[in-house]
Amino acid sequence: MKKTVRQITLLVMGFVLITGSANVWAQAPSKHQDKPFIQDYSIKYTLADKSDKLQNVVSDRNGYIQILSSKGLLRPRDGQFLFPGTLVTDRQDRPTSDKNIAGIGTYENQLVYIDDKAVLSNAWGGKLFSRHTLPGANVFAGGQYFSFLISDGKTIHLLKDSQKLWEGSLSGEEVKEIKFDSKNNLFWILGKGSINTFSPEKKELVKIMDGSNLTCIAPVSGKIIVGTTDGYFEIDAKTKKQIGEVHRKMPSTEITSVNEINGKIWFGSTLGAMMLREDGKFNFYDSKRWIPSDTIVTIAKGPENSVLILTTTGLAKISFDAMTLYDKAMFYEKQVHERHIRVGFNANISGMTDGDVTTGSLENSDNDGLWTSMYLAGETFRYAVTKSEDALQNVRESLDAMERLYTINPLHNGFPSRSFERSGYNKTSKPWRPTEDPEWDWKSTTSSDEAIGHIFAFGAIAELVAELALKNKAIMLIDTLMSHVVKNDFYMVDWNSKPTQWGKWNPEYVNARPKMVGDRKINSSNIIAMLQTAYHFTKKAKYKDAAMFLMTKHGYLENLMKPMKEITHAPAEADLLSRELSDGWNHSDDEMYYCGYWGLYRYAFNDTLKAKYRAAIIDHWEIERPEKEGLWNIMTAIAGTKNIDLKEAVWYLQEYPLDLIDWSVDADQRKDIERIEPNFRNQTTREVLPPDELRISRHNGNRFDMKERGGGRSEYSAGDIWLLPYWIGRYLDVISAPVKGNEKNEKIKELKN
Repeated sequence: MKKTVRQITLLVMGFVLITGSANVWAQAPSKHQDKPFIQDYSIKYTLADKSDKLQNVVSDRNGYIQILSSKGLLRPRDGQFLFPGTLVTDRQDRPTSDKNIAGIGTYENQLVYIDDKAVLSNAWGGKLFSRHTLPGANVFAGGQYFSFLISDGKTIHLLKDSQKLWEGSLSGEEVKEIKFDSKNNLFWILGKGSINTFSPEKKELVKIMDGSNLTCIAPVSGKIIVGTTDGYFEIDAKTKKQIGEVHRKMPSTEITSVNEINGKIWFGSTLGAMMLREDGKFNFYDSKRWIPSDTIVTIAKGPENSVLILTTTGLAKISFDAMTLYDKAMFYEKQVHERHIRVGFNANISGMTDGDVTTGSLENSDNDGLWTSMYLAGETFRYAVTKSEDALQNVRESLDAMERLYTINPLHNGFPSRSFERSGYNKTSKPWRPTEDPEWDWKSTTSSDEAIGHIFAFGAIAELVAELALKNKAIMLIDTLMSHVVKNDFYMVDWNSKPTQWGKWNPEYVNARPKMVGDRKINSSNIIAMLQTAYHFTKKAKYKDAAMFLMTKHGYLENLMKPMKEITHAPAEADLLSRELSDGWNHSDDEMYYCGYWGLYRYAFNDTLKAKYRAAIIDHWEIERPEKEGLWNIMTAIAGTKNIDLKEAVWYLQEYPLDLIDWSVDADQRKDIERIEPNFRNQTTREVLPPDELRISRHNGNRFDMKERGGGRSEYSAGDIWLLPYWIGRYLDVISAPVKGNEKNEKIKELKN
């Protein structure tokens, strides 16, 4: 840019579009009252002896968990969230463990066993020891008054007080399961190819129906749920007639087990466990985020509001605890500071073995500056809301790391490094370069997403942090970066005196892209946001002049106002770069837009521009709505619009898993999702799945991606993924402080009931 920007700008200052005034109306969005919700998480236990075959799991009123295996009774040892325990031989009660236990269950919430001689228990003073005459008995269920229906797979006996009250069989058919319907005083017996009932009162065995693919059965609230290899169906417990058709719209239709736990129907399958919700959809729990492996053996009620899911390779205890969003934020704050701060940067752990966070190392990233900016902004909003000294110290430490990005490289001209690391730990020479200190290397080729992240965080600190030293440092860094950009004709210029690949906001580059190519819009939006922020805090005319020059002389205002629905593929005759940049929707651009919207709208030069920016932000949000992305929904409140899909934003925050390990995910196998035709936005399904059923991804990921092959090798930081949307939601007053009172106890009570 050879001409004086200021001179050109003064010529166009009278342009009505830029200098006009308009009243920017705003509606205050509604506020979510932060009352306790139910948060699920998993504690896993692995099977040490791979030759052992797991058969059943139960838990009694004391919270004692016991597993029956082909080699005897097992119990869980150790185990906590993210740190799996193991299943070991149960030696706590040797007289029981030493018996030839063939089946376990519960009766009146007490552990009950069957061996080759009796149905027995250690409860009730050990009085239950009902002898039988079926040495191979391994299937049983308790009825009224300590009566039990037992089977060895062929013969069936009704047993009470060591007396055989009835004997029968399914005419040579194998008995697979026996369940008792207490409401109707009726045993339901699942055969290999039939469903039968037995009335202990009438001593009558009745076949209800035949079936070739039956797998499991359970009485549930006046109905009998029958699992099959292709879905499930229901039987009216009184009429014994099937209700409706077979249900197949579920994540997996090859059902292995079914049970009612705390009023919820749970299904096991060959792809994971499923809980039927009130809306008819399912919560899905698969490996290895939730369970050791996908083939479910059985599902049982566990202690303290938990559900026990036994798989072929181990046990998972899915716990359900009441917490507020604030409680969750404090959990994540701890996660970040225990494992994810590297020299002040907000970093991932990588190189892990099978999800073990103690085997991984903090990694440097091309985007250390961006991920740290988002965490830094989140802690700034936290401080603005709570005045927490801990948050303020977090701001100090991460701002130190961000400042060093500018001082550690030998350029000393306002160019920010991507990252820095102690020398000798970098796998490649490019883009790593030596610093003036032989102890450190710095990473070059910094891109535009780094720059917009920096300005977003520095602007938030400059506005919201009262400590003068921090405020001045943030303003100095804004001025440092933007002076470099303006001085170099709207480029970021690297060590080789050339612009970096993506640090380009110059009109010759931006307007070389056809109007439908997203880079033209995003670069225009970002540079105006950054220049406005620089002017707002420094009051240096060169920044305002530069912004006006770009908007009036080079169409940047028109570019950034381009409706999102018009962003699409470049035409075939466009240059190669434009075609490559527009091969599909760029979700990193979404992240960059929203980081920029803070400065674009909040520090607008006048109300006319503010109204236009508001329209651009809402237009962007409208096209993003199907993703139910928490940060986009919440940050749209910057523009003062009432409708921000707050319910969906809270859903995102509540449903995000506590486990942020990049477990492999393959939702393409699911049979309960409606797929749509390929499209420019790469939306693959009609509705987005909950965050805890998808891969872990940052805000630049496509929430419709169905696959991830992470293999538990990395753990993401909650600093940018979750804490930023939560704390900015608190600052924008769309999320309340935690509601005081006994709501948490009431929520736990509700769950127990």
